[in-house]
This record gives sequence, structure tokens and C-alpha cells, in this order.
Amino acid sequence: MSYFSRAPDRADAFRSLYESSYTDLLRFVQRRAEPASAEDVVAEAFLVVWKRFSDAPADESDARAWLFGITRNLLLNAHRGEQRRQALGVRLAETTTDFFSGSHADLVGDRIDLSRAWQLLSEVHQEALGLAVFENLAAPQAAKVLGISPVAFRLRLTRARRALRLLLDHLPHHASETPAASPEKAATL
Repeated sequence: MSYFSRAPDRADAFRSLYESSYTDLLRFVQRRAEPASAEDVVAEAFLVVWKRFSDAPADESDARAWLFGITRNLLLNAHRGEQRRQALGVRLAETTTDFFSGSHADLVGDRIDLSRAWQLLSEVHQEALGLAVFENLAAPQAAKVLGISPVAFRLRLTRARRALRLLLDHLPHHASETPAASPEKAATL
């Protein structure tokens, strides 16, 4: 029996799929992801299903399988995104070696500071900096990737650079340095 034959309209058909699948889908996600984020993943899956409900198979078991496939793809995308963020952080640390001079100990300290600052940045700032620095995309191309205007991207990139600079200025430095030791640093705050 299809969802469409049991339910007179789209909302009722969606509600029927939701009620019959939610608990099983939640358990499916909890086994594959952080339990704390499982409800968010399921909610996102049902949002995708609602948007694409006209593509849902008519048969109930096929519709459930379709729903589980969508959820699995969301989990895979989230996993790939996390791997990319981690790789980007590593690449950021690797590319900074050319910019630092001094002893090996100073270089290691600077890389650790930069890595910590990167981790403290919001995902939005990491994404903007990554597109500009690592992907070497100009503002119009980076804006297309994000689905925003070039002006909005430039503003986002400026804010991301400022946030990274402030984080680097405020992280604990080596014992010989303090954040306000340099008048130039104090003037930029």
C-alpha cells in the first residue's frame, strides 16, 4: 500500500512516513554517529525528504529505504566534511613553516599557536580562509561556492582574517613575549 493511497495530501503522507520511521531512523543514526547529534541528523533528513517528497517511492517499504538512504548520505557528507576540516587545519599548519623564521623551538611554538587559533575559529571563518588561501579562489568564485555575493564573501574573509589575527595576538605566547609587548599589536586592538 502506498503512502499516497493512504493519505489524501502531501502533508498527511509525509506525517505517515515520519511517524512510522522516526524511531527506527533515530536508532540507525545513533549507531553511526555521535548520539548527541542524532536527533539533528534525523531532523535534517526529514527536511530533505520534505523538500524532495515528490521523489518518494509510492511503496511504504521503498519509501523507508529511500529515507534511510538519504540519512546515510547525510552522515557520509558530515563525515567527509569533518575530515576536510581536519585536513585543512593540518595543511594550514604545514603551509605556515615558510612564514616563520628562528629556531626550531620557535617554529614549533608558532605552529602550535596557529593550530590552536585555527581550531578556535568558527566554521564560517575557516571556510572563508580556506577558500581564499588553500583553494586560491578569487572572491567571485569563492562566493559562488558559498552561494553568496562577492561583496558578502569579501566581508566574510575580512572578518575571518581579523578573527584569526586577534586569536593569534591573544593566545599565550612564549615566556619572553606578551600580547601587549609590541606597540603595533596594542594599536591594532
